[in-house]
Amino acid sequence: MDFAYTQIYTGDGKGKTTAALGLCVRAAGAGKKIYFAQFMKSGEYSENRTLAERFPEVTYAALGEGILIGKDGASEQDIALAKEGLETAKREMLSGKYDIVILDEICVAQYLGLLSADDVLALMDARPPQTELVLTGRRAHERLVERADLVTDMGEVKHYYSQGVMARVGIEM
Repeated sequence: MDFAYTQIYTGDGKGKTTAALGLCVRAAGAGKKIYFAQFMKSGEYSENRTLAERFPEVTYAALGEGILIGKDGASEQDIALAKEGLETAKREMLSGKYDIVILDEICVAQYLGLLSADDVLALMDARPPQTELVLTGRRAHERLVERADLVTDMGEVKHYYSQGVMARVGIEM
């Protein structure tokens, strides 16, 4: 790519990770090299297995120990893992090996205080001009939104979660 951009997928609606994965698959089909890292997601998700098994163009990484739902806030270990993950992502972005770097749930990590807005802005500022950077997650900080080139806010109109339907394999996980 002659020049690349920074994209953010945010909002309270479903589909941010799914949109990033769609971009990932499209880019892999075009022969692009992709680094796809997920903050605060650990364990087995359908996308992890699929990316590893079927897309040699994609390098996948889990950064952190999992979602903080149900915890009394972020622990020092959660913060340290997020900062370490950010440094790993930055190193990979600057390596020159990837056309696209996707950092799933980094906006939530920032919102929950695992990373500062300044930390994420520094990453955005370090992006090489030929590397597309995609950030996802609810509640993207206004400074990140202002700095990005493309921002999609996915709003929830209706969701079956409110009726007690939990995440389903192959659809939400």
